[in-house]
Amino acid sequence: MNERRSLRLKGYDYAQEGLYFITICCQGQAHLFGKIENQKMILNDAGLMIKKCYGKLEQKYPDKKCREMVIMSNHFHCILENIFIDNNTVAASLRGRLEQCNPERNDVNRHNRNDTNRDYFPNHNYGKTNQKYKVRDAVGWFKTMTTNAYKRGVKQFDWKRFDKRLE
Repeated sequence: MNERRSLRLKGYDYAQEGLYFITICCQGQAHLFGKIENQKMILNDAGLMIKKCYGKLEQKYPDKKCREMVIMSNHFHCILENIFIDNNTVAASLRGRLEQCNPERNDVNRHNRNDTNRDYFPNHNYGKTNQKYKVRDAVGWFKTMTTNAYKRGVKQFDWKRFDKRLE
């Protein structure tokens, strides 16, 4: 097995403001998020879950802005922006609960791959924050939440299994 090497710059403060290009690959390059047909990416339910979860990062980390993203069958690219929140700024309303993040489907939308009303994060109750988080904090949270949501999809809806870790 090849040793992974870090692509991070030693000594760089990843809590700094700026744009960060992030790529997350499925372990073993497993094709779990959809397929390419006629040169177009067609997301499956797992791919739609990844898309939905990316947008939820801003609710958990108010000092992050989710910019462009691309989901491919076996990996995910995004541009995540670190922004400055001063001590007098209250982050967007974080008192409300995030909608349920279960890959649940009813008979009406079971085969509707364009259903964007599904939500994939368990309920969380976040308080106000002005804390600055590092990019790795947000990426780690995203990977944990999407892996857990994918595991629920495997158990409930027979999504393709993965070996040990999703990413």
